[in-house]
Amino acid sequence: MNINFTFSDTIAGYITGYNAQERWFTLETSDKRPFKVNLIASTYARSVQNLTEGWQDPGDITAFLATNGQYVFAYGTFYPNAGGDEAAFEAQQLIFPGKEPKVYRHEEQNWWITQISSIASSYLKWQFDYPKEEINYKNYRTMLHLGGAKKGDYLQETDTISRMVYGFASAYLLTGKDEFLEGAELGTEYLRDHLRFFDQDDDLVYWYHGLKVEGQKETKLLTSEFGDDLDSLPMYEQIYALAGPTQTYRITGDKRIREDIDKTIDLFEKYFKDPNGIGYYSHLHPITLDAHEESLAHNKARKNWNSVGDHAPAYLINLYLASGEKKHADFLEYTFDTITKYFPDYENSPFVQEKFFEDWSKDQTWGWQQNRAVVGHNLKIAWNLIRQQSLTPKDEYLEFAKKIAELMPAAGSDQQRGGWYDVVERVTKTGGKHQFVWHDRKAWWQQEQAILAYLIMYGVLGDKEYEKQAREAAAFYNAFFLDNDDGGVYFNVFGNGMPYLLGTERYKGSHSMSAYHSTELCYLSAVYINLLITKQPTYFYFKPYPNSWTDNILRVSPDILPAGSIYISEVFINDQPYTDFDAYGLTVKLPEAEESIRVKVQISPAK
Repeated sequence: MNINFTFSDTIAGYITGYNAQERWFTLETSDKRPFKVNLIASTYARSVQNLTEGWQDPGDITAFLATNGQYVFAYGTFYPNAGGDEAAFEAQQLIFPGKEPKVYRHEEQNWWITQISSIASSYLKWQFDYPKEEINYKNYRTMLHLGGAKKGDYLQETDTISRMVYGFASAYLLTGKDEFLEGAELGTEYLRDHLRFFDQDDDLVYWYHGLKVEGQKETKLLTSEFGDDLDSLPMYEQIYALAGPTQTYRITGDKRIREDIDKTIDLFEKYFKDPNGIGYYSHLHPITLDAHEESLAHNKARKNWNSVGDHAPAYLINLYLASGEKKHADFLEYTFDTITKYFPDYENSPFVQEKFFEDWSKDQTWGWQQNRAVVGHNLKIAWNLIRQQSLTPKDEYLEFAKKIAELMPAAGSDQQRGGWYDVVERVTKTGGKHQFVWHDRKAWWQQEQAILAYLIMYGVLGDKEYEKQAREAAAFYNAFFLDNDDGGVYFNVFGNGMPYLLGTERYKGSHSMSAYHSTELCYLSAVYINLLITKQPTYFYFKPYPNSWTDNILRVSPDILPAGSIYISEVFINDQPYTDFDAYGLTVKLPEAEESIRVKVQISPAK
């Protein structure tokens, strides 16, 4: 087809040549397609800027353009070329991932620490008008506008509160700022007081879907309000209710949080777990707590990614990091064994199968999913398999993760513009491609899964292809997802990287978005880059209650990383040097105290 009209787009790739006199350069995309990029009189450039930073002027861009292998995003216009084979592309904007050639700013020691602090501060301001007002979760709202303003919505969802609490706790772990811990603890307390149901007969804890607040009246909603899960108890809602409290538990050791976690896991084991088979059901009937009720309709006796795979990243890995208990390691191993056994479907698709009937046969007619793939779930599996590989090494874990890492760029990424897609057909259709189900937009959380998967795989396995994929994904995210005007990150961007600001995707708070994936990305990117890749020591902060941990042993490992790869290099208790710690065991023997103590731990890469 002869394209005889103009259109604007983004090209991302590596510079392969530069003609200063004629003002053009050539680049090669991630999948090695060549483009010629013409510079015009008004072409301007910037380097990526972190949240809280102003405009980053790269200065004279000659050095960048003259460096072969320099990664760049070029946004501009394709012009028809009088019927010729190729349209002419003129760049209006160039974005470089660093301030110097071949430098990626997201690999700076404090890049992600600065970013998580900014995001957490934004949510404190948006939700509570902190620091002008005290943090009060009665003022929490699920829905937040683009600039953080609230929109007359009085439904407080358990999962979004928990996810925001996770963000505050993670920000405290990296910064030690007291306001973040205050936000995490008050949010956890609010969840316990208003959204937790303790079943005394069964000695179990359930979590309500949410709370409707009308003046002084509070109405608790037990069952889900959302179409896919309406009038049921979805497992993923119970799982994510634990995300924030568990991350807070790592910091404080609050025994009440631990009791809630234990009794929620007991709920999983007693009612959600298949007693005659393997895995966990995705939904229960709210009265009978049976997965086989006819009224569950399309959710009757189903299993899926969320019911099996979400345990590990949402709370279970963090619980194990805090407890070190074998039963938590065993639970993790059980979930990963289940995923490894049932989810691969490589005879039919490069994507895993995500929905199942009770006997683990494929469900390819469920709701919106049909026979479709969520790109980020595949990457999430690879990321978490490599974490688990450092705890219970198995050949099948490693092979599965490598398979995903190998297949996903071609199947799920945008190799011309950068970034990762959302939901696509599992089998190829038009032009041998995996068609987009709804759109070619890119969601913030799917970028997170790609960045973390390839970061940890490069950090642990050292394959340069993983480094390339991690750098490209992180460069795209930091170039286009950070809202440098209002704070936080955008929900979605168009294929070309420009923010998509319509409907609920315009919001900074919604049923789908709180301060979770953006802060999880910051926390773990700092861990993987500093401790596994660039080898920079990093501080982590804890504030345990008196006698909160068994034998006063505080576990401080930031994530499940290869044994012996990191160690404690120094510890401060209430800002005073402290020496009673096991460097490679990653534990601190806490002193006897009558009140909470501040523990600052420097963790360093092993030589």
